[in-house]
Amino acid sequence: MDGSAERPVQARGLVKRYGEIMAVNGVDLTVDAGDVYGYLGPNGAGKTTSLRMLLGLIRPTAGSARLFGHDPMLDGARALQGVAGFVEAPRFYPYMSGRKNLELLAGLDGGDAAGRIDAALDTVDLADRAKDRVGGYSHGMRQRLGIAGALIRDPRLLLLDEPTTGLDPAGMRDMRTLVRRLADGGMTVMLSSHLMGEVEELCDRVAIIRSGQIVFEGAMVDLRSQATDDSAYRLRTTDDERARAVCSAQAGVTQLAVAGGELRFRAPQAVAGRLSVALVEAGLEILALAPQNATLEDLFFRMTEGDAALAPPAAATGNGSAAPADGSRAAVDDPHPVRAGS
Repeated sequence: MDGSAERPVQARGLVKRYGEIMAVNGVDLTVDAGDVYGYLGPNGAGKTTSLRMLLGLIRPTAGSARLFGHDPMLDGARALQGVAGFVEAPRFYPYMSGRKNLELLAGLDGGDAAGRIDAALDTVDLADRAKDRVGGYSHGMRQRLGIAGALIRDPRLLLLDEPTTGLDPAGMRDMRTLVRRLADGGMTVMLSSHLMGEVEELCDRVAIIRSGQIVFEGAMVDLRSQATDDSAYRLRTTDDERARAVCSAQAGVTQLAVAGGELRFRAPQAVAGRLSVALVEAGLEILALAPQNATLEDLFFRMTEGDAALAPPAAATGNGSAAPADGSRAAVDDPHPVRAGS
């Protein structure tokens, strides 16, 4: 056996169509145990729709999704054992305290979930605010309470949809620190984001989605290698106008342009070496001649921004709701939590 039946997440050919709108188009995803997996793409690319299909919140038009080998559409709550998290934003009763909200969720879970409330509050640094009403919580505190609600299930897989959206820089830092701490403790984490820096900081594997289609899936180190470009150079001299003329006359120099107060061009390494000699022979001092490697953010934009006319529009995902922690509970922003299938 290849172990695929026990993979936390395995999606093959996921499609979601809303009428004429293709929201997700043939998505393949593989999350292995222990991964910190980033699902990266611009807003509206299909990330949330994909997560909803993975969790059985909406039915795929085509394709399949498995969580630890189980299909949520076929196996229901059994497929979501050991899985927790939230899609879009966690919801809570605002007039109840943080602890009371967690007690409500623990009651729906049953078992020994209630016995993990204190530890979960400590983990997300909300123990000293547990008795306060959630209506008085900041957005960041609500996000952390959402993670606490997931942790009381003692999950093997934690799914988070844009966990830092709407947070100030300090809140984003705290959320990333929390996610990193959970991952370092051995939990498999899958998080969606539109922020390259966030995924780069947290994740060891990544999938990039554009207009409902995966344009990259692999290790972060492999993505970084694609950002390396040995043929692009930046040049500054004591006289950039004369330097431009020298570059133009050098065979093998292409895409010569002035940008940011310097010359930029493409050339094989050997040509760049000959060019440096030609510049000195022309009486110019070279202040800087260095490879211009693309950043991961540059690469992300190249992968996700193209001819928009070729990409189908992404469908709206509707109102936010929490991912059911056991396949039975809905978000508790509504004072009447409903059960799946009701």
